[in-house]
Amino acid sequence: MATVGLIPRLAREAAAELAREMAHWLEARGHTAMVEEEAGVPGAPSAPGREIAARADLLVVLGGDGTLIHAAGLCNDREVPILGVNMGALGFLTEVPRERAFPLLEKALNGDLAISQRLMLDVEVRYRDQALLSGTVLNDAVISKNALSRLATLEVMVDSRPATTYEADGVIVATPTGSTAYSLSAAGPIVVPSLDAVLLTPICPHALTQRPLVLPPSSVVRVRLGSPSEMFVTLDGARGRPLEIGQEVWIQPSHRRTLILRNPEVDHFTILREKLRWGTR
Repeated sequence: MATVGLIPRLAREAAAELAREMAHWLEARGHTAMVEEEAGVPGAPSAPGREIAARADLLVVLGGDGTLIHAAGLCNDREVPILGVNMGALGFLTEVPRERAFPLLEKALNGDLAISQRLMLDVEVRYRDQALLSGTVLNDAVISKNALSRLATLEVMVDSRPATTYEADGVIVATPTGSTAYSLSAAGPIVVPSLDAVLLTPICPHALTQRPLVLPPSSVVRVRLGSPSEMFVTLDGARGRPLEIGQEVWIQPSHRRTLILRNPEVDHFTILREKLRWGTR
């Protein structure tokens, strides 16, 4: 029998109600169900999120893409399959609609769903020999300006060689999974998530020739702030710190992957057509 962790979207009653229903459904079939304690769902067994991820055979996300990214961050070095049930509006990662949650959960427990192994990036903010911030991202590392900041000078190295210098509001280093997140809003390319690559997307560059780049998945990217601009580094929209002149952000492929269980009833282009409203006017 399996141990299943349920990760509902915070402050969403519909997600909490589905978590309770799903916990009872699992227990009736002999499985162990635990709801993330931080979600505050009464009437269901619960435990801290990281404790659940350390024990679970399967994680079920009840929310949107942000909730799934949160669940991936709970796993640390474990690669736990994640089934995403979409309880939000715009979900590229949570592929399962609410009405298909239980049939596809049953398939997941039987091992009948394909797994998409998503590239992650290890990120570290450094100053000289000191690590100021570190973490692993599924979507992106974003270097962006604060509200009153001026245009920044961002010196980019790829595999220890000078690549370019951006005069811009910032830069996004993203995975293919993150290509439909902030990078897309900054005119970055959409990359099929089964392809391993690293995306480098400038934010409002002060030159028409500064275009987004797609790099090999083995690339080590280093971004140094070369101007006294007020900048901030954000990891998957959840953690961050200010970036000061002379400090560097190092990004490289992680040894760990996020395992997302695929909905066999849709493919990547079905999701893109639906979410981005391709073909409509």
